Amino acid sequence: MSTTKIKTAQLWGKNKDDLKKQLVDLKTELAQLRTQKVAGGNNSKLTKIHDLRKSVARVLTVINATQRSQLRLFYQKKKYLPLDLRPKQTRAMRRRLTKHEAGIVSEKQKKRQMHFPQRKYAVK
Repeated sequence: MSTTKIKTAQLWGKNKDDLKKQLVDLKTELAQLRTQKVAGGNNSKLTKIHDLRKSVARVLTVINATQRSQLRLFYQKKKYLPLDLRPKQTRAMRRRLTKHEAGIVSEKQKKRQMHFPQRKYAVK
């Protein structure tokens, strides 16, 4: 049973199995503390419950972050990214033309530019 807070820096080096095991341990300890609290334990349990909840959140955060980074590596060379890995931006920015699409010139525009180029004036 761990009574100290878990540092996130310690969690980054661990592999997924160790993190899952630690998560299960923390959740069982949290359940025990909650039952002791209901049974009429002392008030020091409240701070331990708080610390355990935050530790569970830290472990889950590290698990999710590593999973997302692995997914980013997997989809790096693919044509499409899953929606949750794409940049959020705003709705208007996502629907805006890409640089390639904005730079495309149609045949009609090419002919018009060739036959009627921009006139150059010399200013005295």
